[in-house]
Amino acid sequence: MTAVVTGSGSALPASLDQQAAWDGFFARHYEGVRAAGRIFAGAGVRTRHAVANPLDEDLSGWSTGARMERYVQEAPPLGKQAVAGALDSAGLAPGDVGLFAVATCTGYATPGLDIRLAADLGMPPGLQRLLIGHMGCYAALPGLAAVGDFVTARGRPAVLLCCELTSLHVQPAQRDLQQVVAHALFSDAAAAVVVQPGAGTGRRLAGVVARTDSSTADLMTWDVTDLGFRMGLSPRVPDVLSRHVGEVVDELLAAAGLRIGDVAGWAVHPGGPRILDVVRDELGLAEEQLAASRRVLAEHGNCSSATVLLVLDELADVDGPVVVMAFGPGLTLYAALLLPAG
Repeated sequence: MTAVVTGSGSALPASLDQQAAWDGFFARHYEGVRAAGRIFAGAGVRTRHAVANPLDEDLSGWSTGARMERYVQEAPPLGKQAVAGALDSAGLAPGDVGLFAVATCTGYATPGLDIRLAADLGMPPGLQRLLIGHMGCYAALPGLAAVGDFVTARGRPAVLLCCELTSLHVQPAQRDLQQVVAHALFSDAAAAVVVQPGAGTGRRLAGVVARTDSSTADLMTWDVTDLGFRMGLSPRVPDVLSRHVGEVVDELLAAAGLRIGDVAGWAVHPGGPRILDVVRDELGLAEEQLAASRRVLAEHGNCSSATVLLVLDELADVDGPVVVMAFGPGLTLYAALLLPAG
């Protein structure tokens, strides 16, 4: 039994122009930080999405409890829209789902988003659920691996939802360039995929490879504080990724008897412009092979775990093998191979 991605859906809150966000809020927020304007301008982001628009409301002094209350208000409608769209594109009803997995690192509540959405969507009471928490930007791929294993073992469809509301975690003004980078990049989105057993159309999950370099764990962090979740993002991250991305992709492709030249599409998580530059250079790719990732970064920003699913959607018409890659705390690299079903 094979696990095949047969549907996808997404939901985005209101758009926010990057320059307007700088002019109307962050220029004042980071007044006196000389590099801040340059960082915003060079982030590769033109527009992004926010449930909490800093031009309308300043959450930087909110407690974590207040931010979590807002998450419970804002996340379910976006998650519901994304999942409903994915089910519709796959031709399934909520009652057909055997496993519902939700990945998020930007909000927590009990009952969780998985329970709230399952009930609201009308999924069956015997539904199995999986919450994938605090893994960060790469969470979509271990999530995809988990739902793929369920589909293969149980012969029932599964849904993976990634829902991230990073705008709820704007931090108090500090002379910290890592915070400037985070605020220049991150955005909100929900994205979902449906995985079915043995489907004749769609993309078959053919392999997953993971690599964690625990010696560099302090270079990317996501800490729970009294004032929301705070990102640590070292400028050394691209250099660490450059040491591992080649071997990860080689391992993934070799298991399927493929080489880099056989890959028709690259869905690479756009953690930032330098991340994409490293992937391009280490794998010897042409710039146009990362066009989908650059486009998602420019139009939507870095939406944490949901981002790579948005990039994958951009490659919907690509015929042939597709490599999906994402990176996050650990430092961790994940890669998945999708092949045409049938």
